[in-house]
Amino acid sequence: MSTHRIGLVVPSSNVTVETEMPAILGRHPISRFSFHSTRMRMHTVSPEQLAAMNAQRERCVLEIADADPGAILYACLVAVMVGGPGEHQRVESAVAEQLAAGGSEALVRSSAGALVEALRAIDAKRIALVTPYMRPLAQQVVDYLVAEGFEVADWRALEVADNAEVGCIPGENVMAAARSMDLSGVDALVLSCCVQMPSLDLIEPAEQEFGLPVLSAATAGAYSLLRSLGLAAAIDGAGSLLRADVVTLPA
Repeated sequence: MSTHRIGLVVPSSNVTVETEMPAILGRHPISRFSFHSTRMRMHTVSPEQLAAMNAQRERCVLEIADADPGAILYACLVAVMVGGPGEHQRVESAVAEQLAAGGSEALVRSSAGALVEALRAIDAKRIALVTPYMRPLAQQVVDYLVAEGFEVADWRALEVADNAEVGCIPGENVMAAARSMDLSGVDALVLSCCVQMPSLDLIEPAEQEFGLPVLSAATAGAYSLLRSLGLAAAIDGAGSLLRADVVTLPA
C-alpha cells in the first residue's frame, strides 16, 4: 500500500483543513497519506491581512519543500481569489516554479483552483455558495467563479471576520444558510466556500436533503490532490464528488 506525503500551506489561524483533509483522505481504500504543514500569519479575514499573508508564501514554500512532499495544497481559497480572475493559475505556477528551482518535483494545487476543477468535473454550471466571509470578500469570490464561467444562482455570506471564529461556526448555521437559498435549477451546492469553515459532516446529509451534489473547499481540495497523484476518487462519506470512481449520484 503506497503512502503519499501531502504538504499544506495554511493560514496560521486555520485548524479545519488539517482536521478535514486527513479525515477525508484517510478513508481512501488503497492509499495512505501523511500531512505536513507550514503556516502563514493571518487572523482577520480582511484584504490587508490576506495580502500580508500572501507575502509569506515564498518562505512557506521553502519550508514545506524540505519535507519532500509529493503534492502541496495552498490552502486558503479567498486569499487567492481576491487576486482577481485566473489568480489560482498564477499562484500554482509561481509555487511550482519556485519548487522546481530548488529541485522539488512536488505537484501544486490551490484551494481556489481545486474548487474550479471539482465543479467542472461534475459538469456544474449553475451553482450556489455558502461562505463565512464579510460581504465584500464574498462578492469577490462570487465574481471570481463567474469569471471562470459559472453562474452563481444564489449565495450567502455569514460575515465572520475573525478566522479563528470561522473555524467554530456551528453546522446548523451553515445548513440554515443553505436552506435559505433558492436552489431550484442549481447543479451543485458549495456548502463551505472556505477551508476553515467546518462542513465535512454536513456534506452527505445535505446531498440527501437537497438532492444535488454538495461539495466544499475541503472535498474539492481532496479531489484535486487525488487526481494530481493519479489516484481514484473512491472515498465514502464525503459526498458524490469523491465517489466519482465508485458510484454516481442518482438523477
